[in-house]
Amino acid sequence: MGEERIAIYPGTFDPLTNGHECIIRRGLELFDTVIVAVARDCGKNTLFSLEERVEIVREVFASIPGVKVMPFSGLLVDFAAENHAKAILRGLRAVSDFDYEFQMALMNRKLQRHVQTIFLMSDLRWMYISSTNIRNVASLGGNVSCLVPPTVIPRLRRAYRLPDSWPEDTDCGCPETFSEECLPECRGDML
Repeated sequence: MGEERIAIYPGTFDPLTNGHECIIRRGLELFDTVIVAVARDCGKNTLFSLEERVEIVREVFASIPGVKVMPFSGLLVDFAAENHAKAILRGLRAVSDFDYEFQMALMNRKLQRHVQTIFLMSDLRWMYISSTNIRNVASLGGNVSCLVPPTVIPRLRRAYRLPDSWPEDTDCGCPETFSEECLPECRGDML
């Protein structure tokens, strides 16, 4: 049997979005294991604690083999090397993402030549989604229920002190999170 193919998918995941979930699921088509590396020292004021962010990702992927969730701090390439990962997965939404990600990939390559960066384009359905957009819309009471995994909704409700009835309208353009109609390429045979 060959060496296990391991990739790292790093992020703040504040909160985890359907875009993140899609990249992780697609990563599992390429790698035996995807380690979701939840950033501890991200230089951002996060809505959710590190523990909450790790817990959210673990809940979403509890039944999916091949996904490990770990907090990390320090240099990502060092974390990758410590965990025997040969690749860093990154999702790209727009040209602006590419500029930043390209620079980071080059720096990571300089620091650890054996760790490759693999870019996956976001699915069109999730192209505009970011955790920042989710937080901004939710903080104003807007419906984000079809843009995040279901486990995120009650946490957003508590964090922003929204009424128990939020979101009032559960139809925000997607039949159901990760239904066959909504995201077929991210469901595959993995569920």
